[in-house]
Amino acid sequence: MPLVLDLDTPSEMQDRVRAAASSRRIALGLTQADLAARSGVPLATLKRFEQKGQISLAGLLALADALDALAGFGALFPTIEAARLEDLDKPAARQRVRKRKGS
Repeated sequence: MPLVLDLDTPSEMQDRVRAAASSRRIALGLTQADLAARSGVPLATLKRFEQKGQISLAGLLALADALDALAGFGALFPTIEAARLEDLDKPAARQRVRKRKGS
């Protein structure tokens, strides 16, 4: 099986999230006005997000919740096992962090 690398830049990831949210809204049969009302996110904010990908974290989480897609945010910042900050400077700790990123 070929190795697949995740090379998304923050800008590319922003665009992917924007497109995925818009596609999910459409697949669920919701208009922008429906989703704005359901999420509590102002319609103008939702339109800006779907056009440019710009939204606050609170707004993004509200949209994800309204689109039944909030669960994926739990894995956004995985916990790093370290008893002290000094432990993160050890080579083995850095290797575990890199390994988890690729997992």
